[in-house]
This record gives sequence, structure tokens and C-alpha cells, in this order.
Amino acid sequence: MFGWQLAGAAFRKLVNQNEDIPAEASRLHGYTREILERDGEPPHQVYREFAEYAGNLPLVSFNLEYDLDEVLKPEWKRLGIPPIGTAGFCALRLAQRLLDPVPAGNCKLQTLRQYYRLPERGAHTALGDVQTVADLLAQVLRPIAEHRGLDLWEKLAAYAGEEWYPSRLAFGKHKGRLFHEARKDAELRRWLDWLAGSNNVRNAKLGRWYLRRLETKADPEADTTVFAASPIERGDKRAEVPRAAAFVALVIYSNPELEQLRQFVASARARLAELEVDYTKEKSRVDAMQAVLFRRLREHYQKRDRLRLVVDYRKKYLDSLVRGGEEQAKKTEEHYEGARAQTDKDYEETAATVAKKKQLTAEEENDLAR
Repeated sequence: MFGWQLAGAAFRKLVNQNEDIPAEASRLHGYTREILERDGEPPHQVYREFAEYAGNLPLVSFNLEYDLDEVLKPEWKRLGIPPIGTAGFCALRLAQRLLDPVPAGNCKLQTLRQYYRLPERGAHTALGDVQTVADLLAQVLRPIAEHRGLDLWEKLAAYAGEEWYPSRLAFGKHKGRLFHEARKDAELRRWLDWLAGSNNVRNAKLGRWYLRRLETKADPEADTTVFAASPIERGDKRAEVPRAAAFVALVIYSNPELEQLRQFVASARARLAELEVDYTKEKSRVDAMQAVLFRRLREHYQKRDRLRLVVDYRKKYLDSLVRGGEEQAKKTEEHYEGARAQTDKDYEETAATVAKKKQLTAEEENDLAR
């Protein structure tokens, strides 16, 4: 992209890793091993061409921490490839902050596309999702960013990377409320004070951040709401409006039933918090029991899966030997070795995950109830 606009041709390649693709993944994105073997290219070739395409430009992604840090960088390290490009900013985090509180309900890419009536692209395809992110940046986030003085790359990247949390609380008995309501609500303020003193490092950090924002007299992100709007519709025709008019003011009116509704909402939130606590406790117990069962039954399950694998690949080996000869059968044998190694790896990873699961202590259950 050049500024807020697409520039040049898109880079799109299919990478063939010679691995089986889980059926649930194929149902989501439509790719199968057969498609990748037909249209895919070797990883080293693809990443070499991508390095030429990206150069040293910053990479922006809708969830950069996952796409870059958990997918691409480990992949490059595994293949012995130097890092490509530089880390830019996370478009998801930018959207969450600029649109806060998110009028669409959540910041999932397809939710935002539908809410702001952006062009339909290929959902859950690499190119389609990238094009939707570009549409979101140019048509929705740009006017809000410029309204806040974020007119340079450096400002935008710094803004997206700053410590920030949603204004609407995401958990606890006050879930769904705006944190700055604590300026007038003593009970909510006490809850934030408790959160800031929590033994949980992340919760304490979150609580302290909210308290600092409450101490700031001028908090434009909390007190000013700006929504990016689509062109105004009049009948069957769309009226073109200038960019400056793409902001819609929020009109507040008095409702005599508002206080009663607030009480209903507060009661529902309290009940929801109780249910979430009960659910978390029960889930902790179930996870702990499943961990015990896995440790005791792992040897039997692993032996069963290995036998299934042997039976399956022996059939494939005989079929390939008859159809394609020894060379084709040799490839099937190699696939078997890889599948067995992957199965053993999956069990090791599951064992590592299970080892971290434990039942909540009485103190932790008490913390949940607060």
C-alpha cells in the first residue's frame, strides 16, 4: 500500500508443504492437498519471491502478533530463511482502538465488512481477507485516524502499539459496562481498585490502566464517539457525501423508562457474572479430570492410533505399488514415516498442554466470585 491506498499488484502464492490438510481446515478455506500439489510451489521458492516483493517494507496484518510472530517467523526459522520485511502495526488493534466502543459488536473482520457494507471479497481466503483489510483502512479507519491527527505512518504505528484496553469491560460482574462510568459509580470504582490490586499480573495491569485513564480529565477516546458512516441512502439511490460528512453525531435523549431498564441490565449482568463463575469452576474441574484420564490412557490411545496408521498406510502402500510401481510405493512409505512422526508430536504437544491444566484453588475460586 501507498498511504491508505493499494499500490501495485498483489502477491499471491500457494505454498505446498507436502503435508496432509485436516478436513475441518479444508472446509473453511477450500484448499486440499490435491490442489496444493497441483497449484502450489515449494516454500523456499515462494519466500524467496516474497522477499523480493516485500523488500524491507513494514508488514501490516489483521492480528499481526499471530500472523507474524506465531506463523511466519517460526516457519522462516524452521526453513532457515532470514526474516522478511519489518514488523509494522496490527490493523486489528488499530481498528479496536479507533472504533472503541465497537458499534458492530465485535472486531471480527467479516463482521466489520458487513456492518460498514464494504465490498464482498473472498472470505477466509488470503487475498480476500487482505483486500477487506485494505477496504477497512481506507474507507472506515482513515477518516477517524485523520480526525485524531494520525496523519503520518510514525504516528499511526505508535498509536496502534501503545498500551490500550477496550473501554467496555470484558469480564467480571460489571462486564459490558464502560469503565469511565466509575467516575460516578462508586461500586464500579471499588471493583477497578480491587482489579488493580489483583494477584493476577495481567488483571492488575488492566486495572491500573483503567484507573490512570479515570484520573485523566480530558479523555477524548472515552467521551467522544465518532462513527464512520457509509454514503447516506435515500430511497433506492445513494447520495454521495463529502468525506467530512462521513461522521455521524450520537444523539442522546431522555427516556422515562431508562432507570428501570438500567436496573434490569444490572441484574442481568450480575446473573451472567454468577453463571460465568460457575462455568469457569466446572470447566476447571472437567479439564483437571480430562488431564488425569489422558495421562493414564495415553499409552493405550497412542498404541491404537499407531496401529490405525499402520493399517491405513499398508493399504495405501499396496494400492500405490499396484498402480504406480515401487517408486510410487516408496513415496507412500515416506508419507507414513512423516505421519507417524506428526502423530507422536501431537501427543507430545497434548501432553505438554495437559500438564499445565490444574483445578482452581479455593483462593482462585473466591477471586472469580468477586
